[in-house]
Amino acid sequence: MIIKKYTGKTESEATEIAKKELGENIVIMNVRPVKKSGFFAIFAPPRIEVTVALEDEPSKVTRPVRPNNVQPQKVARPDTANNATMAEKLLKAQESGEIPPLKVGTPSPVTPVSKPQDRYQPGPQKTTSEPVNEDNSAIEEKLDSLHNLLEKNLRNEKEEDREESNTVSEETITFVKVLYNTLIENEVDEIYVNQLTDEVEKVSKPNIPMDYVLANVYQKMVLKFGAADKIKPPSSDGPIAEIFIGPTGVGKTTTIAKLASELRINQKKKVALLTVDTYRIAAADQLRTYATIMEIPFRVIYSVDEIKQAAEDFKDYDYIMVDTAGHSLHNEEQKQNMVGFIKALEELVDTENYLVLSATTKYRDLMEIADGYSQLVRYKLIFTKMDETSSAGNLYNIHMHTGAPMSYITNGQNVPSDIAVFDAQRSVKSLLGGN
Repeated sequence: MIIKKYTGKTESEATEIAKKELGENIVIMNVRPVKKSGFFAIFAPPRIEVTVALEDEPSKVTRPVRPNNVQPQKVARPDTANNATMAEKLLKAQESGEIPPLKVGTPSPVTPVSKPQDRYQPGPQKTTSEPVNEDNSAIEEKLDSLHNLLEKNLRNEKEEDREESNTVSEETITFVKVLYNTLIENEVDEIYVNQLTDEVEKVSKPNIPMDYVLANVYQKMVLKFGAADKIKPPSSDGPIAEIFIGPTGVGKTTTIAKLASELRINQKKKVALLTVDTYRIAAADQLRTYATIMEIPFRVIYSVDEIKQAAEDFKDYDYIMVDTAGHSLHNEEQKQNMVGFIKALEELVDTENYLVLSATTKYRDLMEIADGYSQLVRYKLIFTKMDETSSAGNLYNIHMHTGAPMSYITNGQNVPSDIAVFDAQRSVKSLLGGN
């Protein structure tokens, strides 16, 4: 016996799906409307669920052996419609020769027997018809089994309906609305907001505390951000080239100075500064000033050969920090120059690329910038000017959009103090309306 459920827009559609999979001989056991569970299910049209059954091949059916010491149980019969459908199938099987004809005097092979033990009582019967044979008993037992399965399925469906009706409480709906509005106000993209509200529906159960649901959302967002990917420790194989890329005006030069100061002054590492930004003289002069204060070497690089020579000259250093020119992603010449410098360093030393972005830039522009640089190199994310915005939604958006790891944030112009390793927990608390 095969029992399966199929859904469709109408009963006919669901039935046709069932027939395509199981064949024309299916028996429709139950039909009921169903709706998707969850907060947004109220917008979805109802669908029709059809429960169907398919008999095993009759030629393969054998009469179960009943122990002598066990008395048969009296079982309620299936409804008349199901009996009629089953009777038609049995008559077709008899006519085709798949099963032997029933030797009963009544017109229907599924006529109820008043006393189940009569089917097993030896001796002659006091009726004009012949005794009920073993095939009839096996068929009736299969009908009993079918009825039991039907009752079990209907009972399970009622329990599922009760669970679905209790899935979304008024408290959960209110919580989802507050969560949605809070994230939207913090400029989290609606796509990611809907993903998080869907998570709420999955964990929400009747009488579950909303504190638990909020903690679950908080934990999932922290896990999505992941741990910050900081500058790697130096190795004995040579220096690590830390290359900073990004558009003009986001604070690349100041960010490099802050990190160089941390590495040189606080961690006592040997650091060299390079710039390949020959378009902005002021940027080179600013970086030279920082290098003089920190007493570290500084060079302006004009060609690939010069950057290769610098890598050789500073091979005993821990870090070589490289400032690149901000440029338009539509300027092919500038893009190729930047890629040429990066590839030249990759051939000589270990490298890490950092895409520096401003948290105040519009999300659409950030996506265009991130996608443009993704076509050139792999990078980590640094967000600047966090002190100039009241929302951190763009951090979550760009991280989810690119999949690039978060690294650092800056929140002011002071060198070296106004920089920090990205803290996922603090950012998520801010996104969820906390301090």
